[in-house]
Amino acid sequence: MSAFTMGREASSLLHAAAPASSAPRRLFGYDVVRPIGQGAGSVIYLVRRPSDNRTFALKHVVRAEDKDIRFVEQLQAEHEAGRHARHPGLRHTLELFLTRNLFRRVTEAGLLMEMFDGQPLDVAKPSTVLMQLSIFVRAARALEALHGLGFVHCDLKPSNILVAEDGAVKVIDLGQAVRPGTAKSRIQGTPDYIAPEQVRRAPVTFQTDVYNFGATMYFTLTGRTMPTLYTVGTKENSFLLDVKIDAPHELNGAVPQTLSNLVMQCVRTNPAKRPADMKELLLRLETMRHAMVREERDARHTTTGGSSSASRRAVTARSRG
Repeated sequence: MSAFTMGREASSLLHAAAPASSAPRRLFGYDVVRPIGQGAGSVIYLVRRPSDNRTFALKHVVRAEDKDIRFVEQLQAEHEAGRHARHPGLRHTLELFLTRNLFRRVTEAGLLMEMFDGQPLDVAKPSTVLMQLSIFVRAARALEALHGLGFVHCDLKPSNILVAEDGAVKVIDLGQAVRPGTAKSRIQGTPDYIAPEQVRRAPVTFQTDVYNFGATMYFTLTGRTMPTLYTVGTKENSFLLDVKIDAPHELNGAVPQTLSNLVMQCVRTNPAKRPADMKELLLRLETMRHAMVREERDARHTTTGGSSSASRRAVTARSRG
């Protein structure tokens, strides 16, 4: 595995990897190869199991202060959801490690996870709408599987969707995942993708992920983040917020209006006005993708057929001459 490949594993993390000199040599019985990413309160390392040299990603948290317990809790939440994940589009977690002192206080934690050779969607964004739509379909399938396990992701965004060179997609970072109906005590989410109910600390549902997904599609299709209740202020009238947002097809002429309309339905302030669940959203995305594939195939066929007919006419004209 090249250094470039290992570096891409840090895709969901916003900061540069920690310097190699600061990396421990071993963690929880695994050899540390190198740091591959850093996030709020955690560092991800590429690690190797000595018994078989198999590589994994290991997210490590050191509890320096009492308040850092929230980072440990996020690892626990990620493992609670990730250990059940078997869908190829979801990152599987293998083991949670907790180190405690004599007073049973957690001092550090580690989460062992599968490695995935991919780049985040916001870095490796495909150049065509059809290719982007294909990624949306794969990501929606992964979220449908997560919902089938009884979890809401709560933090879907482009950097949490990894895309491999062969087109495989992996939805990662389940640290904020909770059961539907959970009302969080504090605002959690990413400002440009957060649903209104998350800002209001109301119970989250599967439609919360529909909103996060819609905001992710909006950015991917337009290159712009959309205003959310968090970024415009919680006192903003929700109806006005909905109507103020420019639709994707207005910002990018290559986006079909049907897809644009679906994105805007996903990001409605009122959850009842969004697609009912990820299953419905996936069905509509798949239908649009099939239609776009068919249109492109028909267009190629028409172009090829037209060229052949022109060639035949030219040959006939020359023979007559």
